[in-house]
Amino acid sequence: MGSKKRIRLLLLLRREMRRLASRPIYWMSMVGAPLICFIFFTTLMSDGLPQDIPVAAVDADNTATSRSILRNLDAFQQTEIVHQYSNFAEARKAMQEGKIYGFFYIPEGTTRKANRSEQPRISFYTNATYLIPASLVYRDMKMMAELAAGAAGRTSLLARGYTDDQAMAFLQPIKIDTHAISNPMLNYSVYLSNTLLPAVLMLMIFLVTIFAVQTELKDGTGRQWIELAGGRTWLALFGKLLPHTVIFTLMIVFAQIYLYKILDFPLNGAMWHMLLLGLMFVLASQNLALFICGLIPSLRWSLSLATLWGVLSFPICGFSFPVMAMPPAIQSLSAMFPLRYYFLIYVDQALNGWSLQYSAQYYAILLIFILLPLTNMHRLKHSMLNYEYLP
Repeated sequence: MGSKKRIRLLLLLRREMRRLASRPIYWMSMVGAPLICFIFFTTLMSDGLPQDIPVAAVDADNTATSRSILRNLDAFQQTEIVHQYSNFAEARKAMQEGKIYGFFYIPEGTTRKANRSEQPRISFYTNATYLIPASLVYRDMKMMAELAAGAAGRTSLLARGYTDDQAMAFLQPIKIDTHAISNPMLNYSVYLSNTLLPAVLMLMIFLVTIFAVQTELKDGTGRQWIELAGGRTWLALFGKLLPHTVIFTLMIVFAQIYLYKILDFPLNGAMWHMLLLGLMFVLASQNLALFICGLIPSLRWSLSLATLWGVLSFPICGFSFPVMAMPPAIQSLSAMFPLRYYFLIYVDQALNGWSLQYSAQYYAILLIFILLPLTNMHRLKHSMLNYEYLP
């Protein structure tokens, strides 16, 4: 870079730092809001899994056996029986009103039928509107129902003269030994926080980048900004966004150190792999926002599109629901979000500990996002020089 370009770059950097210092909204959006979200999400899920999810029971049998089943269900870590209703209708109404997430129903005569080997039926109901608590409650209730069925079967076999070992071999001919890899604690925060934190930062990057560029157009200072860069749009953008890039990169580095070093989340690969991913993710998010600026020369409309794109990234990137299970059209759409590739690289590097070559294609796609503004940079320059602001 020649001496004139260096001088212009220094002038652009000084100009942008003054703008950052003069508007507190920048620091709230770039530092304050991300930090608040980082702390909020990680403390919200500090226990790893929701604890003591409220459920109810309907014990129409009211025997020692049925009461033992409910005590064992209440002993599960994720489930707490907060109320026992006298009939099915009351429990159903409470679940519809949102007072409980599910209820366990033991009909009258269950113990008597079990002792006679008449196959009694135990029912349980969950409110699937709330996906995570309903799934956890369903798992506990299903396990309790299977344990109750096993206990009844074991009692019947022992009464017929089988030994305890013979009865267990009959009830469970194959013993399952389960080993959870990558996240052995089954901690929800491990895979949720590792994607939610970058997602929040990405949304802030979208909004701040568009606000910084489009306010030049809105305030009528776009021509002055481009002329200060000697008519070079790339230099004007570099001088404007370099301070932003440094701040956002520091934020994502802080998030990764916070997750992997302080909270001790699983990191089976090298730390520098994640730092490289963080830098490329920041650049990809900034340049996607620049592409939107060139596409729509309006602060209001470009912010609206960026917000929509950022919010859609949360459900469509695949960290809460697998992309392969989505409709084909949505699967294709998921390829258009940088957060999707951050998640895939995170799984490869942090959870699986693979070498970089296995994630090369995802890094290449992030690079495409970084180069995306080259396709419409001339439109952005034209807007700045000709004050084509759309209110």
